[in-house]
Order: sequence, then C-alpha cells, then structure tokens
Amino acid sequence: MMKIAMHGLYAIADTALIEGNELLQRVREALRGGARMVQYRHKSAIDNTRREELRALRELCRAYGAPLLINDDVALAREVDADGVHLGKEDVAIHEARAALGAGKLIGASCYNDLRLAQSAANEGANYVAFGSFYDSSIKPGAVRASPMLLTAARRQLDVPLVAIGGITAKNGALLVAAGADALAVISGLFAQINTEAAARRYARLFENPVEDPAHADEEPQHQEDLT
Repeated sequence: MMKIAMHGLYAIADTALIEGNELLQRVREALRGGARMVQYRHKSAIDNTRREELRALRELCRAYGAPLLINDDVALAREVDADGVHLGKEDVAIHEARAALGAGKLIGASCYNDLRLAQSAANEGANYVAFGSFYDSSIKPGAVRASPMLLTAARRQLDVPLVAIGGITAKNGALLVAAGADALAVISGLFAQINTEAAARRYARLFENPVEDPAHADEEPQHQEDLT
C-alpha cells in the first residue's frame, strides 16, 4: 500500500452546492485558501458532464499539487486518470478498487463511527480512513455521530491518515485536529460561503496552530457542513 502524507483541509466539491459554471472557480478559490486535497461529488449529472468537469478539475488540482479524488465511481476515476477514489460502505470493495486503479492511486474509505471498520479498511489497502459525522450535518442530517475520542483511539491503533468529516467549522475543527485528525473534510463550510478562499484560509490555519488540549478547545457546533 502506498503511504501518503495528509495534513490540512480536504475540500469536498459537491455540485449540489455549486453551480456547474462556477465549479472550477470555486475549487480554485479553495485551493488558493489552502486546501490540500479535493474530492469531486456529482451524483446526478450525465457521464459526459462529469468527464468534462473532472478533466478541468484534474488540470487545476495538478497545477496546485493537490490530489483529486472522485466520490464512489471507480470506473470514472480510472477513465479520467484522477488521483483516486473515495468509497462508502455500499460501494465497491477496496481490493476491487485497487485492482482497477492500480497501486499508484489513492483510496479513501468512510468508516463512520466504527474503529473496527477502519482497521479492516486499512488492512485491505485504504490509503486513509474517514470518520464522522462529528457534528450536525445539513448534508446528511441523519448520519451516525462519532466522538472526537474515536480519533484519539484510531491514532493509537492505525498507521494511515485520519480524516474527520461532518458539521466541521473553523471553530469546532480545532478539537478534531488536537484529537488526531490529519485532515478536515468540508463541504458547506467552504462552498456554501460567499468567500470560499477566505473560508479555506480559516480552516488551513487550524493546522498551523492546533490546540494542544482537546478538553479546552473552543467547540461550537453549527448546522453548516458535510458528510460523504
């Protein structure tokens, strides 16, 4: 399994929140603000539209040195030469995705609030695991909730990067970084904001000066964010 270094803001570009003609510009703003990785989510578009959007995003992300992953669709990731794919529990198995994409591509796995699922995903070859929803999420309001202490436990047991997702703001995200998150995955905290670049900078700063004691972090859950 290819080891990767993840540290920072993981921008989830969900076209449910972004007009098609604004996608490239909004992702560019997130990258300017400090996003280190991008995931493309477009659940409803026809394949030709997704191919066109992805090819443009691929070139943009490469210009910024940021990997571009696709949500769920292994075949499309292979076709457009994306950097990888992110899988949920209902998607193709990790070993099947690896066989299709090859050793040089990234595979992330949603593990919700289940440390055993994360261990299994890591053993199967996932490059990173994602936990959440940590806070109330407007994208998936019924999602299972995870505790920040799960990140601390996972940090002790797993040798892959940890991604936190779900309801994360620039205030409550500090707690998750301190608890062990290598990256914060954000949708509406970026793409539902008027100034995406400024919002990205607020998240990016959490990785420059993370709080040292989670018990004293300024935790202020808001109904803004995301879950993939």
